[in-house]
Amino acid sequence: MNGDDSPVMVYSHPSMALLAQDVVSRCEELLSLTEGRKRNLKRSLSFSPYGPRGVQYRNIQWKKFNDGFPDIFIDDVKDMQGRDVIFIGSFHSPDIIFEQLSLLYMFPRYLARSFHFILPYFPTGTMERVDTEGQIATAKTLATLLSAIPLTTKGPAQICIFDIHALQERFYFSDNIIPRLESAVPLLKNETCKLPDIDNIVYAFPDDGAFKRFHLFFPEENSITCVKIRDGKKRIVKVKDGNPEGKHVIIIDDLVQTGGTLKECGRALLEKGAKCVSAYVTHAVFPNKSWEKFMQDDVKFENFWITDSLPHAKSICENKPFKLLSLRDPIAEMLMGYDLMPYC
Repeated sequence: MNGDDSPVMVYSHPSMALLAQDVVSRCEELLSLTEGRKRNLKRSLSFSPYGPRGVQYRNIQWKKFNDGFPDIFIDDVKDMQGRDVIFIGSFHSPDIIFEQLSLLYMFPRYLARSFHFILPYFPTGTMERVDTEGQIATAKTLATLLSAIPLTTKGPAQICIFDIHALQERFYFSDNIIPRLESAVPLLKNETCKLPDIDNIVYAFPDDGAFKRFHLFFPEENSITCVKIRDGKKRIVKVKDGNPEGKHVIIIDDLVQTGGTLKECGRALLEKGAKCVSAYVTHAVFPNKSWEKFMQDDVKFENFWITDSLPHAKSICENKPFKLLSLRDPIAEMLMGYDLMPYC
């Protein structure tokens, strides 16, 4: 079979089914654009192998045996021969990693022509190096497991990750796999275009790491950087560079866990005269419902934008000040090879 003209087959883990179906719908919208509109679109810098073909969402049966181990069945698996396949997954919990790895290793063995694994959040990214003998860099461990995905008939599988915690982690993967690193920060840039005080916005970074990672997205902007200072056993966050006085300051980072640093950065900015503060993170990890602290009034956040890179993001956004920016559009536009973002 030849997959050149056949629709791309899209699968997902149940935790990402809604996002996957939204991506398929968006791809279909892009395919339905008139030829005149397509000629006016900006082609993505990274060529897509999928446009302008159709996409189809396909089903996987996710069951468990009595002992708790996965019992997985791919419907219509014979249709996979010679076809391009995409799987949208999530490793947000160790409990679901094994069942997805079991599936990922099989797509090429069922003769998929090419395979893309979209893993928006790389969960072990914060443990990427060893500072003390005896520590385990689990980012390398997970990269090794993913590197065991077999070659397809068209070559190595691609793994697409959004806002990975440390860019050097791309080198943790073997040559058997191609990591594709994307960013969701353009979603924020598009959102700020809609704000009434757009001319009074400045961007802040909670530490030097976030500044190095994201300041290139705002080359024309004056930015602010916070810094963590140790005072005995306490860590104090202060404004290191920039002036927030009278400004709507948006703090940007790749992920949030307990949220302590973000909140203290917001406090420091308000003490320095910021008119108001908002925040954006791509990955709202928030273990043990730590997002609830941002509903308190001690440090008020005007907006807190997060993406649906993790399944619980939508439920978090039922509460103020959280707002959802879906990865639907950037994923679909990446797959179809268009860039439709109307940034300011």
